[in-house]
Amino acid sequence: MLENGEYAVAEGKVAVIVTYLEMTNRALTRDVSLPEGITFRRINPDPDTYRDIFTRVGSHDWLWYGRLGMDDKALRGIIDDPDVHIFTLSKNGQDEALLELDFRTAGSCELAYFGLTAKLIGAGAGRYLMNRAIETAWDAGISRFHVHTCTHDSAAALGFYIRSGFVPYKRTVDIDDDPRVTGILPVTAAPWISII
Repeated sequence: MLENGEYAVAEGKVAVIVTYLEMTNRALTRDVSLPEGITFRRINPDPDTYRDIFTRVGSHDWLWYGRLGMDDKALRGIIDDPDVHIFTLSKNGQDEALLELDFRTAGSCELAYFGLTAKLIGAGAGRYLMNRAIETAWDAGISRFHVHTCTHDSAAALGFYIRSGFVPYKRTVDIDDDPRVTGILPVTAAPWISII
């Protein structure tokens, strides 16, 4: 157990506070229509298509990088698994959202990735996408739906998950190599997070 106080983060590293949340009963959802001109669909992307959506949704502003360091074989091992369901919202023929539901643990579903590009934020698409996530997860007969978010994610993410019916149950501090220093992401990614 760590003592109270300040802890140094080494050069080339990033530190985040991670909040873990869960839903042990299906949350009530309010009916929301899909914004005009936007379509919802399940996809089976190849690694390049997946990386494109992943990067445009989360890497520039929110420093998403977990899947970008994987080679094609490792990434395919996840995205081609029949118990991993990937969905998107498309606008003008371009995929602008990522919803990834991981059912690989029996009786459980992890909301592995959830996000929208700037083109959809504020249009009501996030609530629509979360409603589909809740429906899809609970329709599979699970007893637990869980997600985690961190301080490098959107400031609105934690409150959105709580309003959606998730309850926080654990918090950690994670330290990792800064993906902008390792070259996984360009140094211009997430400019609001200092590189040290």
